[in-house]
Amino acid sequence: MKNLLTLLAAALACVASGAGAQSYPAKQIRIVIGFPAGGPIDIVARMMSPKLGEAMGQSVIIDNRGGAGGTIGVDNVAKSVPDGYALIMTSTSLAIYPHVYPKLPFDLFRDFAPISVVSNTPELLTIHPSLPVKNVKELIALARARPGQLNGASTGNGGIAHLVIELFKMETGTNITHVPYGGAAPAVTATIGGHSQLLAADLPVLLPHVQSGKLRALFVTVGQRAALLPDVPSAVEAGVAKVEALNWYGLFFPAKTPRDIVDKMNSGIHKALADKDLRERLIARGAEPAPGTPEQLAAQLKNDHAKWGAVVRAAGVKLD
Repeated sequence: MKNLLTLLAAALACVASGAGAQSYPAKQIRIVIGFPAGGPIDIVARMMSPKLGEAMGQSVIIDNRGGAGGTIGVDNVAKSVPDGYALIMTSTSLAIYPHVYPKLPFDLFRDFAPISVVSNTPELLTIHPSLPVKNVKELIALARARPGQLNGASTGNGGIAHLVIELFKMETGTNITHVPYGGAAPAVTATIGGHSQLLAADLPVLLPHVQSGKLRALFVTVGQRAALLPDVPSAVEAGVAKVEALNWYGLFFPAKTPRDIVDKMNSGIHKALADKDLRERLIARGAEPAPGTPEQLAAQLKNDHAKWGAVVRAAGVKLD
């Protein structure tokens, strides 16, 4: 009798789970962003959310929970009920967090269910126009001649932009002083104002300032040129092929979210990003739509965790 009751309970649980997945979504969906409004991830999420809402048949709202380099928002979703109504849009930084934060309230591989990549963007290394160099070769020569005297700004300690600067230093044998800022806006302002000579950040962040001439782009951190900056060499062309960095923006549910719900959200993301107008708007900002499978995002996370962990250790990056 006990075994029969156990089997009956399991069967009822499966039926309930299936019914829940079939009715999903039945209410508003919340995308958490671990940064204040106006940053690159926030902008992409807000551009996509109306189309995602149409695809899912429910409204999709953005919930900004900034702080601690984005980890507060990530932890909020990790501890949310795994019912498909709370998800985090984060970036390659998720793979870096365990290497730079001594104690995290979540586990990278245990606490999340990958859904899909949304978009990819390279990093861009720029300089203040007053710096007397025109290309990477000249920058390397100047940095070697003035060790420690050039400041390289990034959008924050331990982020992908910071690690691009560290990777550049290691690959070129240069001594550039890293100066972290609390986000893209202050880093851009400081560099345009001449307080830093170099700045690394996501291409969408720096694109308008390069186009206006306030910053000069030296290379994009991928193997081919960016369509929006056809005159800017790739890392390969600039002679720093190993300074390769692609920043993906991706969506994750809490772990234990039913696979049927993950698949429904994945399908909604694909449908939203197939919209011609949305694709054109994202591409115009330098964010290339790149929806895929949950397995592909899981593999990307694993690969980036290993890659950037090696850079963090080699550069001795530590957060206070």
